[in-house]
Amino acid sequence: ELFARHGLFDLEVECLGDLDVDDHHSVEDVAICLGQSLGRALGEKKGIARYGMSVVPMDEALCRAVIDLSGRFYLVYEVETRRHNIGNFSVELAEHFWRSFADAARCNLHIDCLRGRNTHHILEGTFKATARALRQATELDPRVEGVLSTKGVL
Repeated sequence: ELFARHGLFDLEVECLGDLDVDDHHSVEDVAICLGQSLGRALGEKKGIARYGMSVVPMDEALCRAVIDLSGRFYLVYEVETRRHNIGNFSVELAEHFWRSFADAARCNLHIDCLRGRNTHHILEGTFKATARALRQATELDPRVEGVLSTKGVL
């Protein structure tokens, strides 16, 4: 919900997973579906801005996300946290979520936390920043003819 709200995406996610085993597969599958859905929705990516960047403060945390909808997968995730879990959620799954998303969406994604102490604030800030960067990258720009690439394809 947070991702859809801050990205201004009309999005509804329903996941029936094997949470009795662990949350790894559910988190991974949601990320893959989200990335694949984005790819289908953007089609040939004609007219989109392609690049997006956002820096979001979340109390003491300051988080940044930069994205290129290039058609090439790469993830840089430089986020340090003090806790291993938030409730039942394993914090290491956040990086796995974004890696699975970027791979499925075929995008270049950089996420980092410039400062922060509270693990919850850090993760929330990274999700908000990434949603806002993605919104920026997917917005139509009337100045862009075709795709924003000198090669003519993404």
